[in-house]
Amino acid sequence: MWLAWVVLVVSGVLETVWAGALQASGTFHRLCPSLLFLFALASSIAGLSYAVGHIPLGTAYGVWVGVGILGTAAYGMAALGDPVTVARVLCLLLIVAGTVGLRVLH
Repeated sequence: MWLAWVVLVVSGVLETVWAGALQASGTFHRLCPSLLFLFALASSIAGLSYAVGHIPLGTAYGVWVGVGILGTAAYGMAALGDPVTVARVLCLLLIVAGTVGLRVLH
């Protein structure tokens, strides 16, 4: 079962990769980011698919989305100049709390 959790977290990280690649693709006008988007998207969904075979759907999906949101928001703030405010950080901490809660209550 631990492998399903590792695959799920990696799939959530790949969600961040495909979101960043989607932005970098320039609405699919740049080849390399577009190909990275497709690869990361397919890999992320495949990992989620594997995980839901071992983890309840609601828990798996919540963790997958939570990891993706956190990674994408962090990427946006660190690399793209998205604003870093106390309110945004507190909201992200609430997502962390909910994601950890889903894992703990599983």
